[in-house]
Amino acid sequence: MKTKILYTAALILMILAGCKKDFLNLTPDSEANAEDFYKTAEQFQQAVNGVYEPLRATVGESGFIMGEMRSDNTHYDYYAPDRGIHIIRRENIDDFLDDSQNQWTNGYYNTCYVGIARANTILSRIESADFDQAAKDQIIGETKFLRAYYYFNLVRYFGGVPLFLTEVQKEADAFLARSTPDEVYAQIISDAKDAVEKLAAPTFPQNGRATKGSAATLLAEVYMTRKDFAAAEPLLRSVTTMGYNLLPTYADAFQLGNKNSRESVFEIQFMMGDQGQQSMFSYWFIPKASNVELITGVVSNTLNYGGWNVPTDDMLNTYEAGDSRKDASIGIAEGVIAGDGSFVIQASKSIQDYVVPAGKIAKPFVKKYLHPHSRERNTDDNWPVYRYSNVLLMLAECLNEMGNPGDALTYLNQVRKRAGATLPNIVETGKAALADIIAHERRVELAFENHRWHDLVRTGKAIEVMTAHGTQMKATYNFISPNAYNVTPDKLIFPIPYLELQLNGALTQNPGY
Repeated sequence: MKTKILYTAALILMILAGCKKDFLNLTPDSEANAEDFYKTAEQFQQAVNGVYEPLRATVGESGFIMGEMRSDNTHYDYYAPDRGIHIIRRENIDDFLDDSQNQWTNGYYNTCYVGIARANTILSRIESADFDQAAKDQIIGETKFLRAYYYFNLVRYFGGVPLFLTEVQKEADAFLARSTPDEVYAQIISDAKDAVEKLAAPTFPQNGRATKGSAATLLAEVYMTRKDFAAAEPLLRSVTTMGYNLLPTYADAFQLGNKNSRESVFEIQFMMGDQGQQSMFSYWFIPKASNVELITGVVSNTLNYGGWNVPTDDMLNTYEAGDSRKDASIGIAEGVIAGDGSFVIQASKSIQDYVVPAGKIAKPFVKKYLHPHSRERNTDDNWPVYRYSNVLLMLAECLNEMGNPGDALTYLNQVRKRAGATLPNIVETGKAALADIIAHERRVELAFENHRWHDLVRTGKAIEVMTAHGTQMKATYNFISPNAYNVTPDKLIFPIPYLELQLNGALTQNPGY
């Protein structure tokens, strides 16, 4: 027995001695790995697809809670029987009671860095790859657009953040201190400029990838956030020459058949089916009810996940008479309250000229993303990041800020004309008054697309508007905490995630948290 063991051991040593070191380091042929993957244009394009993928999570539950519910546009459907922590922490963001352990804001932070890490790997490896430079430029342009977009959202929501610009390959690379907001913005501008230079103008129909128009619009918004309207204006004018256009009606812009249309400057791609790429915004946005079939056409219980991004009374009242955007964006669920406190939907109604019948409860809901589908929480709607109407309104704002209200009215009234034949043209040329009009137009045109909070912060109106809104909300709803809506300058950004602070001793927390 001992002889057999010794013979076996000797045989193993002989085999190992005869093996090349490279053989021992091989990875399975069936599995891709970083060392042999980043070689061809096709492989890099697959990697770019991976940089796009986290975008879906940025418009998931974190995106609309932080971009819309944090503002005066929307609120939540309060359901007393469900006080789970995942519910309360969503509500806390709306009520300005959030903290550094809120999983929804923390999830957004982490998702952006997933996209950034994937982008950095591409940018760190592509120059050493051997394939056509034109193909490289397209890949670099898309990747830098996406990295700029992720960092733009991070700096707007969290302030100065760690600025990762290369692939993390060792432990020390993973623990950076926070850069200043100015440093983050400088990098965003650099990336977006390079994307504008390298990306081609759009061709129609589009395929959902970033284009020169996408990058120019992003860079213009960055400049506007920095109050550099003179730098933003020519970029926006260039976008108006790229073949984009408004679709005939406002509702057309959100129809499934018009995904990536001439009105789309950049939208996040979703696809219904079994691939795990479906959207479900409409289900989050409809009321909490045991059966929402009358709204969706599909049997579904939304008590555990519905009732978010509910249009506020202030939002409903801000639309002008004759504005088609109201009916295209908002529906009414009509019903009664059951004995257990749940809402029973009895009809789905148009908000146009709607009057609540006696004995009924009416709950408004966002319907602009609600389109026919056959499976619960499996829809085909994309998410609009930049539409051409946004470009026109951004250009109007820049021109007004630069003392050219006449030209500003041209672009502003293009958007209003599409919104309703009876809406009068704006003729106001006073700078302050016109700025308020443009802000109002942005609110109703871009409602429920995650722009309102950023617009309030960017224009310096957030504290004033949200303090007044909070007073109104607390007077209306007795379930809102008395200490809610304490909107201080600290609350214009969110806290750095608690876990990140524990892992990285170089990080510091934002004031007020």
